[in-house]
Amino acid sequence: MANEPKPGTLYIVGTPIGNLEDMTFRAVRILQSVDMIAAEDTRHTGKLLQHFQIKTPQMSYHEHNRNSRIPEILEYLKYGKAIALVSDAGMPGISDPGYELIKACVDVEIDVVPIPSATAAITALSASGLPTNRFIFDGFLPAKSQQRREYLESLLTETRTLVFYESPHRLRETLQDLADILGSDRQIVIARELTKLYEEFWRGTIADAIAHYQQKEPQGEYTLLVAGIEPSKPQITESELKAELLAMIKQGISRSQASRQLAKEISISRNKLYQLALTIEIDSE
Repeated sequence: MANEPKPGTLYIVGTPIGNLEDMTFRAVRILQSVDMIAAEDTRHTGKLLQHFQIKTPQMSYHEHNRNSRIPEILEYLKYGKAIALVSDAGMPGISDPGYELIKACVDVEIDVVPIPSATAAITALSASGLPTNRFIFDGFLPAKSQQRREYLESLLTETRTLVFYESPHRLRETLQDLADILGSDRQIVIARELTKLYEEFWRGTIADAIAHYQQKEPQGEYTLLVAGIEPSKPQITESELKAELLAMIKQGISRSQASRQLAKEISISRNKLYQLALTIEIDSE
């Protein structure tokens, strides 16, 4: 029957990102009908199941036990069990270890069926006021500042809207890195507590955001949406870049500093500029 879960199928079941009223009828039916629910946090999911009077047994599946759990879940599925995968909030597999289980099922040709729900990235993007026709979702940026800054440099010339997740204890550092690498005048939208009672969208420049969060303690999980560069900006040729760098170097500025300074003025990676600076021959007086 169409209403019953198919044996040997992994269901990717989206759950609310905050407001329980966002739970779908289909998600409730599948969770009620499968043989097992693989949950990121069984205590957290247990509250959701209790609210919807779902009595299906759970097993834990999370980042720290995925290596042992994946073979176990695959065995259940091979023997005809229907299993639902849920995360703490939103769609499993999006910036969480559910991806590895889903890939393992695909690799051995086990059916994978999505039961869609809200995700913080799309929910925030839809109300951001930034362009939504083309965007990049990059999950969580690297935790270490140096790696984060290097990664952001690769996005300097990106024209699409940039969407990231960030934790409250790293928000201030990440905003500063965004200002240093992408420019403090870039437009940014900061969303938190999505679909919940205290849902908040903050909009302004990155510089304004830094000032705002110097006065306000970050709380909750954040979705950051950063405007891409204007696609109409004129492209600078390599010879023009070398001429700019040469003029700066002749003023006594080091190649590294010249590259850093020019990168702040134009949307080109500092590393790319530095590699270009290394090719410049300085005539000795």
